[in-house]
Amino acid sequence: MSSKGVLIMFLCFIVVVTCLSVKSEAQLQVGFYGSTCRDAELIVYQEVRKGFLNNKGIAAGLLRLHFHDCFVRGCDGSVLIDSTSDNVAEKDSPANNPSLRGFDIIDNAKARLESVCKGVVSCADIVAFAARDSVVLTRGIGYKVPAGRRDGRVSLVLDTPTNLPFPTSNLDALTKLFKSKGLTQEEMITLSGSHTIGRSHCTAFSKRLYNFSSTTPQDPSLDPAYAAILKKQCPPGNNPDLVVQMNPSSPNTFDSGYYTDILKSRGLLTSDQTLNSTANTANQVKCNAFEPYQWKRKFAAAMVKMGKLDVLTGTAGEIRLKCRVPN
Repeated sequence: MSSKGVLIMFLCFIVVVTCLSVKSEAQLQVGFYGSTCRDAELIVYQEVRKGFLNNKGIAAGLLRLHFHDCFVRGCDGSVLIDSTSDNVAEKDSPANNPSLRGFDIIDNAKARLESVCKGVVSCADIVAFAARDSVVLTRGIGYKVPAGRRDGRVSLVLDTPTNLPFPTSNLDALTKLFKSKGLTQEEMITLSGSHTIGRSHCTAFSKRLYNFSSTTPQDPSLDPAYAAILKKQCPPGNNPDLVVQMNPSSPNTFDSGYYTDILKSRGLLTSDQTLNSTANTANQVKCNAFEPYQWKRKFAAAMVKMGKLDVLTGTAGEIRLKCRVPN
């Protein structure tokens, strides 16, 4: 191995050790339901697995559901609440509708849990468990999920624009947003790897294909051969129903193909390819691409950290009886 390769491996190792040193907040505990609803995590896993066997794409949907829940008002299950006649909820934001999926899986898990442990397991914890299970089912690394979150009662569409990244976000915008949530740039790059599974609507990146700028119709940072393929899948017109795989070579496998694509200028979204825009972040992309196991370990640690964002615990919030409606 070249000296450069050895250096990359060493730097990757240092980052992994740092990330894995993160400890859970005291108010969240691994095995939180051990004495109150012993089979809680098993029941959630069974429902996620059932949904996954029916539609493998649901894993990416559930992972994204957890991310969008935590970044808006904290990990409180507010993304699950339905809109009403006098309130438009988070889930109906353009950032979430129609792209968010997996609500039915959460509903099914909650119904089963209520039948055996009424009023015990929060919707917010179900979402966190389901995200972890989705990683496992797509061949990622399993991790222990500290639980004890309680459910919020508020869900506002106006909270979403400033708290969720856009598919057109550049590196600076992404770094600042994640920093505002207590997450580092390295953790942002690590968590972005969730795009290794799932799909994207053509409308999220069509500007890169047809209307990039007044002088350049096509984004020059996008591989021309890949752009030609995307144009066949996403013709002009911004049809909101058209979707493509985020990582075409292995769309249902939690691997480092996402980072390999970025190195080949095949990151689908602007917010993906921008990770390769500085020497420092490009090195991190290479690290994740060439050391997939270490990236998976970093991802697990970052997910645990993200899952603690602004949680409600103790007597704050409530335990919803139905995830779509506050008690």
